[in-house]
Amino acid sequence: MELIAPSHWRCIDFLSDIHLDAAEPATFTLWQAYLANTPADAVFILGDLFALWVGDDALNLQEGFEHQCVSALKAVGNRLSLFIMVGNRDFLMGAALMAECSARSIEDPCTLVFDNQRFVLSHGDALCAADTEYQAFRTMVRSPQWQNHFLDKRLTERQAIARSIRTQSESKKNSGTPYADVDSHSALALLKSNDADILIHGHTHRPGQVNLPNGKSRLVLSDWVANAVPPRADVLRLQATGTSGPTVTRLSAATIANGQD
Repeated sequence: MELIAPSHWRCIDFLSDIHLDAAEPATFTLWQAYLANTPADAVFILGDLFALWVGDDALNLQEGFEHQCVSALKAVGNRLSLFIMVGNRDFLMGAALMAECSARSIEDPCTLVFDNQRFVLSHGDALCAADTEYQAFRTMVRSPQWQNHFLDKRLTERQAIARSIRTQSESKKNSGTPYADVDSHSALALLKSNDADILIHGHTHRPGQVNLPNGKSRLVLSDWVANAVPPRADVLRLQATGTSGPTVTRLSAATIANGQD
């Protein structure tokens, strides 16, 4: 998938791994304030918007946290270009949710052409080749057969299954088992196949820049935990220069939310 930015776009924000959850109200409040105040022409959410998403029929509930999230997304989607990619926690986000949010779903990976430069966008989980156990799980749950079988279950049953999987994942993380990072060979192959120099991704919760051979690089997005000490919630911003390609800055979401960027 290739997306060519319209000529009027001057500023693009990227974020991922917000992990929206009713049990984390501070993160939701910060995220909502960021969306309401960002001056960007486009916002790209590269996966794991939700801590859990077990099907768009969650929107059929009369009220609740999901509707608060959709309301915030719809407000920003109606005033700027909003793009959402699924991640490893919310891969069941579908067309109904996107329509409700006034958002456009983008494939993983997606190539973005902006200010005369090509960027590859990905959640990043598919590039963590060393985590063979997860890759096998990912292949299973991304198959149409598995998803159709899962979505045939009652919403409450799906929520319980998802919570159980998440609990197992958190237990693994708390045990000190290191998470696999993006594989450099996989990243380089992806960049080469898309004729790009820069990969933007999330998933690993290791924000920063990773330099790769041949002048290539990875720009890694942060996860969002507003009540952490210090808080974790950064936004990666590209701003067009019209000459040598866009500038890249990292901004605190709180700074944007307060209108100080």
